Amino acid sequence: MTSAPLHDLNATDLQRLYRGKELSPVEVTRAVLKRVAACEPQLHATYALDGDAALTMAEASQKRWLAGAPLSALDGVPVTIKENIATRGVPMPLGTAATELTPAAQDAPPSARLREAGAVILGKTTMPDYGMLSSGLSSFHALTRNPWDVTRNPGGSSSGAAAAAAAGYGPLHVGTDIGGSVRLPAGWCGIFTLKPSLGRIPIYPPYAGRVAGPMTRTVTDSAALMAVLSQADARDTMSLPWSDIAWANLERDLKGLRIGLMTSAGVGFDADPEVAAAVNAAARAFEAAGAIVEPLAPFMTRPMFEGMDHFWRCRAWMDISALPEARRTRVLPFIYEWARGGSGLSGEQVFRGYSQMGAMREAAVNACARFDYVLSPTAPIPAYSAELPCPTNDPARPFEHIGFTLPFNMSEQPAASINCGYTASGLPIGLQIVGRRFDDLGVLQMARAWERMRPAERAWPDPVRA
Repeated sequence: MTSAPLHDLNATDLQRLYRGKELSPVEVTRAVLKRVAACEPQLHATYALDGDAALTMAEASQKRWLAGAPLSALDGVPVTIKENIATRGVPMPLGTAATELTPAAQDAPPSARLREAGAVILGKTTMPDYGMLSSGLSSFHALTRNPWDVTRNPGGSSSGAAAAAAAGYGPLHVGTDIGGSVRLPAGWCGIFTLKPSLGRIPIYPPYAGRVAGPMTRTVTDSAALMAVLSQADARDTMSLPWSDIAWANLERDLKGLRIGLMTSAGVGFDADPEVAAAVNAAARAFEAAGAIVEPLAPFMTRPMFEGMDHFWRCRAWMDISALPEARRTRVLPFIYEWARGGSGLSGEQVFRGYSQMGAMREAAVNACARFDYVLSPTAPIPAYSAELPCPTNDPARPFEHIGFTLPFNMSEQPAASINCGYTASGLPIGLQIVGRRFDDLGVLQMARAWERMRPAERAWPDPVRA
């Protein structure tokens, strides 16, 4: 048995304890639901939490473990799923009060794989309007807060998933990312995440740069999730062919690896001194372990940034302007104002903006070509005020903090965020680890190596006692 609180146990421990009949999925699910109930008045990280359904799944899993016939290594392990990943029978508001609440007809691919694996689905996690903010602010959900400091933002758009992982709402969480939406909140909440290569995890609907990714406290738990989530699903017409990847093989010799160190994104905010110091210290640790670390010059440009902004604004305005007026007025005012900026763009401006996705892809791939992996800050600044939609609070300049994350969505490269230190006030600092396209396992191995090398971590936050 274990002396750790049941809600803090990782998936590897749960599998071992279930197999040894020292612990049951029902006990764990009850403990996690109790933890959620204690923290939610402060964090507001969940949507459509369904304790009764979760306990029913846990009871079925318990029978399978007692019979020695679990469906997978994740059978009976609690999991949450981001609100924009469909689960059958649950409405998908996309974080905005403007959405009509219609129950989803079927599970999206990640939800389907988790259900088939026997995982205990607790419910969904929150996100901002249309996923277009790195913030826990939403016109539909209550304001989601950071467990390390509830006056701070958890980031977004996978805001609830990151807050839930840090607060101990069970070991496994799934988010989505199109410009930094799993990595930014992971960095600000001190957890681990992998934005996989585009198509590695089938998702529906697919979209350029959009991926689903695991969000967990440990690299090992994310690897276990990848083994399930990466299974094939023909509904994703942009998915990669399934590969038999040894996700549990996380050992890696660092000697001789060529690592690029990028401490400036080229656009947006400069790295905060505490952030830069933590990332540089991580790079020195990799160097001490035998890797060859060299500086990587920034490659992002202002036209790339602004072009992507123009394209996203136009796309958002097309959706919002098509809504009936009564629903349109429910959109978060910041998002409405930002999207409205796309209404006056010419076709040439929008096309040039769209073309910047290709420019970013080429620039990122070329910049990283001479390296096995690249290190950078996940975000240039620590977590900001909880009430703000973005660090600038300016719809004309909403993306100044995503310069390190955005290009690797467009280049389709795998990129992880893992904690690499804390500010003087105790806020986590994220280290981004980027690999070549398709080398998702290699990025996990690099993250696992850092997990073992890094200084001792602080205890996980307890917003109940804070």
